[in-house]
Formats: sequence, structure tokens, C-alpha cells
Amino acid sequence: MPTLRPPQPETPAADAFEIHRAKIDGDLELAFVREGIGGYPLLLVHGYPETKRIWWRNIRPLVRAGYEVIIPDLRGYGDSDLSKDDAYDLVLYSRDLQVLVHDVLGHRRCGAIAGDVGGVVICDMANRFPDLIDRMIFFNTVPPTDFANPDWYAERGLSLMPLPDGPTGDYRIRQGRDGKALIAELDTPERRRRYVHDFYEHRLWASEGSFSEAEIDFMVEPFLDAEKLAASWAPYQLQYGRKMSEMPMMGPVEVPTLVLYGPEDRVVPDDFVKRCEAGFRNRIGPVVVPEAGHFLQWERADVLNGLAAMYFEGARRAARD
Repeated sequence: MPTLRPPQPETPAADAFEIHRAKIDGDLELAFVREGIGGYPLLLVHGYPETKRIWWRNIRPLVRAGYEVIIPDLRGYGDSDLSKDDAYDLVLYSRDLQVLVHDVLGHRRCGAIAGDVGGVVICDMANRFPDLIDRMIFFNTVPPTDFANPDWYAERGLSLMPLPDGPTGDYRIRQGRDGKALIAELDTPERRRRYVHDFYEHRLWASEGSFSEAEIDFMVEPFLDAEKLAASWAPYQLQYGRKMSEMPMMGPVEVPTLVLYGPEDRVVPDDFVKRCEAGFRNRIGPVVVPEAGHFLQWERADVLNGLAAMYFEGARRAARD
């Protein structure tokens, strides 16, 4: 079936943006892109199997709209350092980003945009650091859960577990429970390339034709390193006994949030829309974005860029005044 998706913003070259580095936790350094310095700060957070590169189509349009765009690689991903003591979890990601935005870059407040693992991270940030996050855009991931109100979910035929073990759920089990065995199987760069490549092409994550082969190669290249690929599986290992620094704050979010959903996603089911009604107390949406799946910021960069420019305009003006 031919796609109805309009042409998307031009993809900048791989080396289009300067990569900065900052010490965050002891000697651990995060790598990040920072463009549009002086505008209202927007923190864009990747998920899995992604790095900061998934936001390449969003940077220039948001800078032109008057925003400072801050796009880190989470610890263990992309150009950021591996943790010397194998310390990876959602709260460490959250605290790293608070240090980067507030302590290193000197921003008292910012907006945030994320999906997948990054969406969970910015929800923790919104609950943990409510004075930092002005508002958010959230899409295609595990919504905050109101564990104090199980009847709300039961009345709507929903479990408290938001991700079913459907046709694309096997990767969570293998990466979470059997990570050491899986990384041993992926014992060459080509096998690692093929494994991550399939998330972008064959696993029903994205709408058809979203990525060219060259674009998939660009996304996959950071995961050819076996240590980086293994580190990226840490969030999936938390339910199988990986030690956590502390529990993530994943209760309902009060921060104003625009919720988007790419319906071509077969990883995050369409009950995401219902779950967000309980998870976000001050929300717009969920707004369904056609011809988009899990990688909504890339697949429909045109929509995300336009909505973000409008949604954060009030905060941008307030910061300027």
C-alpha cells in the first residue's frame, strides 16, 4: 500500500552538528548536540534502538523557530561514555539529564520531547524535578501509571502492565532476561548490524518506507560496538533483576503534556491512548498522527516540528520576557 506521508524535512549530513561533551557523574561524560544557543531550551531524548541521531530532522526546524535544541546520548549510548561500574537505569538517565541541562548548561527550566525509553525518562524528570520541566511532548512508549487507582484500569479492560508480549515482544525478553547469551550470539559487527537493522525495517515498528537503507545504516552504526549494544539493553533488564539505583517516579504526571500517538506502531498498542488519560493530569490529546509509527519524530518530523514550535511558544515568550 503506498504511503500517504508527505515529503519530510531534509536529513542533515552525519557530521552536520558539532558534538559536545560534558562530565556528568564523576568521570562519566555525556555527548550531546546543542544548537540555537540563546533560544528557549528544548531537551530531546532518544529511546531504543536509537541515539541522538533519531532527532536529526528536528534540529534545524526547531532552531529556526527560536529554540535551543539539546540532544544528548544517554549514558552507554552513541558517543557518550560507558559506565565503568555497569550503572544504567531510568533514574540514572534522568539525573544525568538534569545535571546536563541545569548544572552544566545553566538552564533553570526547559521543555522536553521524547518517546520510547526517553519518554519514560522525561516522565521521571517531570515528577522528580518539577521546577525544571515546563511542559512536554510525549509519544509511543509506556505511559505513567496510576497504581493507586487499579479500578480505573479494570473498568476499561486494561491491565496495569502496559506492554503485552505480542508479535514484537520477544526482543524485550531476550534483551532483558537473556542479554549475555544474546550478545554472545551477535559476535560480529555484521550480526549486530543486522539485529538492529531489523527494528527499523522488519519488525513492524515504523510506517512503510520511513527509512532508506542509508538512513538505517546511519541509525545502526553506533550499535556495532558490542559493549554499547549490550549497555542499551539495561532498561529491559530491570524487570529481570538488574539492580536499580532507586525506583523511577512513574506515577501520574502533572506537568502540561501534549501526547501524540503514531498508530503504525506494533510495539506500543493502541490502548496507549486510553492509558494516557490516567497518566497525564494536564494533557492535550492523545493526538493520532497518521503515517507514523514508533519513530514518530523521524517518520512525521513535519508534524512534530510544527506542533512543538506552537506548543512551547508560550514558554518561549515567557522566558524571553
